[in-house]
Amino acid sequence: MSMFKKFFKNIIHKKDADKEPEPVKEKEKPKPKYYGTVTPHPDFDASKDASVLRSAIQSKGVDEDVIVAVLVKRNNEQRQKIKAVYEASAGKKLEQSLKSVLRSHLEDVSLALLMLPAHYDAHLLRNATKGLGTDEDVLVEILATRSNKQIEQIKSVFKEEYKEELEQVIKDETSGDFTEALLAMLSAKKDEGHSVDLDLAQKDAKILFEASGHSDKINVSTFIEILTTRSSPQLKRTFQHYASVSDTSLPKALELQLKGDIEDCLIDIVKCAWNTPAFFAEKLHNSMKGHGTRDNTLIRILVSRSEVDLKKIIEEYRAMFGRRLQEDIQQDTKGDYQQILLGLCGPH
Repeated sequence: MSMFKKFFKNIIHKKDADKEPEPVKEKEKPKPKYYGTVTPHPDFDASKDASVLRSAIQSKGVDEDVIVAVLVKRNNEQRQKIKAVYEASAGKKLEQSLKSVLRSHLEDVSLALLMLPAHYDAHLLRNATKGLGTDEDVLVEILATRSNKQIEQIKSVFKEEYKEELEQVIKDETSGDFTEALLAMLSAKKDEGHSVDLDLAQKDAKILFEASGHSDKINVSTFIEILTTRSSPQLKRTFQHYASVSDTSLPKALELQLKGDIEDCLIDIVKCAWNTPAFFAEKLHNSMKGHGTRDNTLIRILVSRSEVDLKKIIEEYRAMFGRRLQEDIQQDTKGDYQQILLGLCGPH
């Protein structure tokens, strides 16, 4: 919450609630600008790449530099083609070959890059819910930042790969209001439109104000309903109206009234609605600050956002912390592991 205090303070102003939203043009939508850092290789040749990787894997001492160079300079679609050619020519899966020669975090990143996005997310959710303890941050991060279509794909892959319904796993591994919030996000019913309904924003702001502990107890279900079904542009307007009727911002109200997993969950949903790249920038910063590096977080975000919005995340990182993300990666990691992470960040 701390790094976002300045962020929310700068954005939420009571006077903003009276401004008209910018008109949304629905006709002739231009092709969305690409904010990923990994792009398709222009002279792609799956057979050549498969051969190069096979030589690098079989060379004395293993040529990690070559493996890194190929993986970070091909997008996911191209990597899938390389995998198919490699298996056909080598008689074994590329993942198996890499597992036999790579170690530690370099192995983790390499294997993650070879997964389809939905499979990678399903894999992350599986790891977050199995064994002792549950990684609540991972559950919220994935479900709060994926589209309805992506969530449906993740649920399908999870059932296919692990023979369990993701919803049931969530019910078994979590409890209370937190379970309710996760299941609401899993239902994939979030409005994904871009238009803003001012009347609805005012209505929702009033409902949230009345539900935010101004009675005997905060009405968590009301927060979950609104925060998991409204679009990000709609929620931004609602938050601004909320600030016009309350002495505190919505995140502050949640921080004061709630505790534990449900507090973190709802505040993260609010952060994502305001600025998803800033949400990930903060997570990356936290993964490297202090003693030690939270490598799982670092790998997860760089891999999963490299073809989505990592350019924006890098920009937000610089704006929020006054340092380049690449500088902190260089300070916190080393060797080929460092190079593969820097490669995912794009040219610099």
